[in-house]
Amino acid sequence: MTEREDTFETYRDRVENPLLSLFVRFGEERREWFVVGLIAGLFERLLSLAPPFVLGVAIDAVFTQNEPYDLPLVPDGWIPTTRSGQLWFSFGLIFGSFTLTGLLGAVRMLAADYFSHHLMYVIRTATYDKMQRLDIGFFDDQDKGELMSILNNDISNFERFFDDALTRAVRIVTVLAGITLILVYLNWQLAVVALLAVPLLALLTLWFMRRIEPIYDNIRASVGGMNTRLENNLGGIHLVKTMTTEAYESDRVDDVSYRYFRTNWNRIKISTIYHPGSSLVTSTSFAVTFIVGGYWVVIGPPPLLSGTLTVGSLVTFLFMTQRFTAPLKQTATIIDQYENARASGKRVMGLMNMPTTIEDDPNATDLERPVGRVEYDDVSFRYEADGEQILEGIDFEAEPGETVALVGPTGAGKSTVLRLLTRMYDVESGAVRVDGHDVRDLTLSSLRESIGYVSQENYLFGGTVEENVAYGSFDADREAIVAAAKAAQAHGFITDLQEGYDTQVGEEGVKLSGGQRQRIALARVILSNPEILIFDEATSDVDTETEMLIQRSLDELTEDRTTFIIAHRLSTVKHADTILVLEDGEIVERGGHEELLAEDGLYANLWKVQAGEINELPEAFVERLARTN
Repeated sequence: MTEREDTFETYRDRVENPLLSLFVRFGEERREWFVVGLIAGLFERLLSLAPPFVLGVAIDAVFTQNEPYDLPLVPDGWIPTTRSGQLWFSFGLIFGSFTLTGLLGAVRMLAADYFSHHLMYVIRTATYDKMQRLDIGFFDDQDKGELMSILNNDISNFERFFDDALTRAVRIVTVLAGITLILVYLNWQLAVVALLAVPLLALLTLWFMRRIEPIYDNIRASVGGMNTRLENNLGGIHLVKTMTTEAYESDRVDDVSYRYFRTNWNRIKISTIYHPGSSLVTSTSFAVTFIVGGYWVVIGPPPLLSGTLTVGSLVTFLFMTQRFTAPLKQTATIIDQYENARASGKRVMGLMNMPTTIEDDPNATDLERPVGRVEYDDVSFRYEADGEQILEGIDFEAEPGETVALVGPTGAGKSTVLRLLTRMYDVESGAVRVDGHDVRDLTLSSLRESIGYVSQENYLFGGTVEENVAYGSFDADREAIVAAAKAAQAHGFITDLQEGYDTQVGEEGVKLSGGQRQRIALARVILSNPEILIFDEATSDVDTETEMLIQRSLDELTEDRTTFIIAHRLSTVKHADTILVLEDGEIVERGGHEELLAEDGLYANLWKVQAGEINELPEAFVERLARTN
């Protein structure tokens, strides 16, 4: 199987017994709470069966006096001999049963809630941690809304299942087993009549589960799709408004919402057969028990039946059958919750089982006291095993204090070259080395801590300006933060903000301009003080004057650091020590600015484009640009 086929969906579909896997993997830490809740629920249900049984005995022994007062498991010496004493004794047993049932119910709820919410907390944390460790290629292929759906909706489904459905299922099994034993003890023949509903309901339930399982898979997928659409639309609300595409986006939201409605409606249609069907079966069981038992008490044994049936036993049968029908009716809800949680479990476990290829080698070592010497040794790369070749034969060196610029047409592979240095991807062949160490032999944390990366699309977290500058250097004091901001030419506009460094930047820095966000990102890297710097179109969103000021500051910053610059604006790289010109994933030219202009090749033509010398460009170059752009 190729990497292309090893998708998240593939791993999700391979998951078997997802809920059991989640329980075993993440429930161990608080298992005792689950056991306490289970035991409390077990005795709660068993005790709830005592009142109707005691009531039946009291009717026969105290009110009609047709039978002696006899209770299983209760010593004869405990039972009063007078009718009034037996009446108060029955009251005490019934009241005590209700009281203990309530107390056990509180224990069950507390233990089950604690276990299920703690489990949800552990799973969400572990899932997010796993997401962070997945290769960057995973996020290239997955929508943010889909991942948010897993972290929120899917994991919340586990809380409902483990808190409610699972404990309720255990209680139902307990009740059914207890009722069956009591009914068989009282009158096994009438018990057979009352229990005829069980096999019928089992067949109906089996049919329901087979039909509902794929529907819930589709529901969870449609929720992810809907979240993705809403996430994209709200994130791009400024574009929607400026392009007046509200109606178009409303139609797209309508489309995903309708898909969710249709998949949910399929579930509802199946449920409207199962829920009333199961209710009819259980209600019929109660009615048949009533008529057969009533006939037996009033007239005598019905055909095929024999023996006697007391009024007290009939009352107990009717109470028990009613208790019997209620939990059976809940089976549909439990199955709904189970199938919903099972579909969510497949998605979570599928993600947890996704392999991480970019990780520390077992023998990896830390990059100690880095100086920043970088070497690319005949590097080739493609995104998938069977995909198109992205880079081939990349070979160059950069010494500490040198600045290497990567230029070339869009899609030439410039950013990919430097992503191999940070190990966002691993080379297909060849090697990338830092201070003589293959980056694959170094720990990811020590490698990436030695590299500062500023991209064209700079992300700011919701919070203050100061928090965003200090992100990654959390112990930095205000003085160091201000110094970094000054070096990035950000201090001026920051102090002009209403609350200065304490100003809230909004989600993703929405309250700041693109240039302001870029300067804060530059300050962040300056504060981290790395040995290797990467600027990927780092000044593309600032004006010419600000770019000049930033460039002067960067000259001081990069003086003794290895620096890589990716730029389309060639004026920003003309003073680089080495300029690498990439085309179709290969280095086609290298040298200094003047040297490359003299060669009159690709770099010289790109320079003419930016200088406005359009008429002097070769026709072949113009046609090539048209194809690549």
